[in-house]
Amino acid sequence: MEDDPRDPAVRIEQLRALIRHHDRLYYELDAPEIPDSEYDALMRELRALEEEYPDLITPDSPTQRVGGAPSAAFAPVVHRVPMMSLDNAFDRSELEAWGARLRRRLSELGVDDRVGLVCELKIDGVAVSLRYEGGRLVQAATRGDGRVGEDITANARTIADVPEQLTGRPPAVLEVRGEIYMPIAVFEAINRAQRVAGERTYANPRNTAAGSLRQKDPAVTAQRKLSFWAYQVGELEGLPLPPTHLETLELLKQLGLPVNPEITRFEHLDDVYAFCEHWQAHRHDLPYEIDGVVVKVDDLALREALGSTARAPRWAIAYKFPPEERTTLLRDIMVSIGRTGRATPFAVLEPVFVGGSTVSVATLHNEDQVAAKDVRPGDIVIVRKAGDVIPEVVGPVLSERPEGLPAWTFPTHCPVCGTRLVRPEGEADHRCPNEACPARVAGTIEHFASRGAMDIEGLGEQRVRLFAELGLLHDVGDIYELDFERLRGLEGFGETSIANLRAAIEASKSRPLANLLVGLNIRHVGPAAAEALATHFGHLDRLAQATAEEIAAVEGIGPVIAHSVAEWFADEGNRAVVEKLRRAGVNFAGPAGPEVPQTLAGMSVVVTGTLPHYSREEAEEAIKAHGGRSPGSVSARTTALVVGDAPGASKLARAEQLGVPILDEAGFEHLLATGELP
Repeated sequence: MEDDPRDPAVRIEQLRALIRHHDRLYYELDAPEIPDSEYDALMRELRALEEEYPDLITPDSPTQRVGGAPSAAFAPVVHRVPMMSLDNAFDRSELEAWGARLRRRLSELGVDDRVGLVCELKIDGVAVSLRYEGGRLVQAATRGDGRVGEDITANARTIADVPEQLTGRPPAVLEVRGEIYMPIAVFEAINRAQRVAGERTYANPRNTAAGSLRQKDPAVTAQRKLSFWAYQVGELEGLPLPPTHLETLELLKQLGLPVNPEITRFEHLDDVYAFCEHWQAHRHDLPYEIDGVVVKVDDLALREALGSTARAPRWAIAYKFPPEERTTLLRDIMVSIGRTGRATPFAVLEPVFVGGSTVSVATLHNEDQVAAKDVRPGDIVIVRKAGDVIPEVVGPVLSERPEGLPAWTFPTHCPVCGTRLVRPEGEADHRCPNEACPARVAGTIEHFASRGAMDIEGLGEQRVRLFAELGLLHDVGDIYELDFERLRGLEGFGETSIANLRAAIEASKSRPLANLLVGLNIRHVGPAAAEALATHFGHLDRLAQATAEEIAAVEGIGPVIAHSVAEWFADEGNRAVVEKLRRAGVNFAGPAGPEVPQTLAGMSVVVTGTLPHYSREEAEEAIKAHGGRSPGSVSARTTALVVGDAPGASKLARAEQLGVPILDEAGFEHLLATGELP
């Protein structure tokens, strides 16, 4: 019996799977496939359902954490102070609603609601953390999931704006947050060079910057001429922290860090909105890309009192600019086939400059969207570059429509293999059911070899499609049986190229089981689900033999993912691929299970301040190692609050208000050992 999508639990699982998929594309692969506005709509629907059904909230829900998982290609870095995301406002009413919430909280704190608000341009780049000790750069890391990022120190050192040594009288420790970005002139120069070389051009500065920053060879990063703006202090030792945000920015400038000059302080929200409107109108006057304005409370003590939600501070908000729109001719509507068989219609456009770049194709999502928008080849259409990333067609300019222009109809058969397309009941997408469809085969192999999966360098889109056309690749198992002799003599395949590809394929055999599960292209299984399954079952064979019910019992895995996994392993063709991988010696073993007694299973323990024998991070890791959760804020569900030196006043007050038990280090260790409150 199929799951009813009207069931809130089922819909929540569907939304979480979709959001995790798109998080991976955006944060890990720098290759988003939907606009920010569509992603925001998914998050809003999920938040609304979780607010209506709070018992269905899980700690690994996308609403409870920040960003995406860090890449396995770089060493992990645990942020001592979490790098949180920001809530968004998309128009004046939402900005005013945030202002009203802020005034209400300030009133509850007994503070005059006329507080200073600092406005900064929201740079469209990659959020990073730079750590200086004794004035020297010792570590650079991406935001990652907010708690754990990627070590990009070697690459960050190649950026001229990132000082190796601070100036003046540097503190003992300074951890500064900022944005690494690619200037527009640099981006345009790179694309000009790509066109001259006959190579594919890059989509936009943000994704190009992210890809440049994640290069394994720092020399490649150095060639990309990235830039950096510092915008916040994360950690400071050896100097007193200034009382306001503006003063911290002045300190950063004195230490030789670049701070964006377009920063202004206001006391009235009307002035804040005027600042947002000004930069929305003048965004293309800047030599770098921006996608909004960040508004922050200036007073740092008030920030501490206002606190944060699970993923975002209450003292700040990002005012996102609306997508830009242009009109152009819709030449044709065509359909592409993805690795899952999804048939996606797209618009072929008369090239038009929108959102800072020239657009010639735009997504139309699915048949229902085409029908709802009623766009037809030959129409003049409105094109919007939503979120300044993915262009989409908004709708036709009906006053310009030629008389008698026929409506477009969705094809009945796959444009690649000719198989009849199917549209499962209750779904919006058509799919090609032919697993041997060349487009599906190529897409599946490309995904398997991608950085977030088996990370086979040198096996990208062009090579995969060439090998498939030559009959060398029919499924991912064939990668490990590739006939290298057939490659000799092909253009671009000298001895060095073949040796490098052979070495990359061999190295992929030892990737973690979680990477293999991502690479197998099991629907709904992203990095988080793959990690949970690998850890729980410990071996691919045990997962393959598990029932859907056993899989669904794994923490973080719901019925939608469980059924998808069970069905994948029940398929005879997929089992044959698994056997190919086994013969090739691909790693099937997962990480060892936990050896620490799970005394805190089901408990939520919050830590504030520093304990005598534990840093805050060490205490939180101890809680998780014993099976508990360690969220960043106190709620009615909190089991206990562990308090050390210099605790957060808001957490302590909240715990006292709710009657949550408050423990010192001795009480904490008793709880770890016994699972019981002292």
